[in-house]
Amino acid sequence: MKRMKWQLIFGLSLITLSVVLYLIQLKIFHSTRDTFFYLFQDIAFVPVQILVVTLIVDRLLNAREKRILLEKMNMAIGVFFSEAGTMLLKSFAGLDAHLHNIDKDLALSADLSKKQFSILGKRARGHDAMIDCRKGDLDGVKSFLLEKRVFLTNLLQNPNLLEHDSFTDLLRSVFHLTEELAFRAGFKDLPEADYRHLNGDIKRAYVQLMYEWVGYMRYLKNNYPYLYSLSVRTNPFTPDASVIVTE
Repeated sequence: MKRMKWQLIFGLSLITLSVVLYLIQLKIFHSTRDTFFYLFQDIAFVPVQILVVTLIVDRLLNAREKRILLEKMNMAIGVFFSEAGTMLLKSFAGLDAHLHNIDKDLALSADLSKKQFSILGKRARGHDAMIDCRKGDLDGVKSFLLEKRVFLTNLLQNPNLLEHDSFTDLLRSVFHLTEELAFRAGFKDLPEADYRHLNGDIKRAYVQLMYEWVGYMRYLKNNYPYLYSLSVRTNPFTPDASVIVTE
C-alpha cells in the first residue's frame, strides 16, 4: 500500500512539473502554436517509446536476469554435490546391481557433445536401478545425512532453486530418506518388507541424483572446463578415479 502511494505521488509530481515547465515556456516565448506543436509531436512518439521499452529493453533485461538466476542456481547445485551429492552417489552406486548397464557412459570424457549429454540424461532418468541396501553401510549413510541435515535445509530454502522443480524433488527425496533412516535404531534383522521399502527410498533419491549430476556435468563442461576436469577425475561412478593428473 505504501509503495503504491509513493508511486502515485511520484507520478503526480512529474505531471505537475511538466505542466509548470510548459507554462514557463509559454510565459517566456509567448508562442502557443509552437508549444502545442512540439507537445503533440512528443505525444505522437510515445507509442514508439513504449514499444522500445516493453518489447526490446524489457526482453533484454529479462534475458539477463535469467542468465544471472541460472548462474546462481547452478552455483547452489554445485555446492550440493561438493558437500553431499557426490558422496551419496558413490554410496548408492555401490548398492546398484544394474550399474553395469550405464556405468561406462557415466564415466564421462572430455569430448562429450551436447547431444550425447542429452541422451545420457534421458538414460540416467530412466535407469532401472536394482538396490540392495543390505550390501551397504546404512549406519554410515544415516550419520552422513544427519550431519548434513542443516546444510540441506538451508539449501531447500534457497530462493534461486524455487524454479528448479526436478532439483527440489531431489532434495525432498533425500530428506525423506534421511527421516526414514533416522527413525530406525539399526538396520540388522529388519523384516524383508522393510528392506524393500528402504530400497525403494534409496532408488528414488539415487536415480534423481544421477539425473541432476549429469545435467550439472553438462553445465560445467560448457561453462567451466577446469571444474569439469576435476569432476571427471573424482567421478563417483568410476571406482579407480583419481584426482591426480597423469597426462
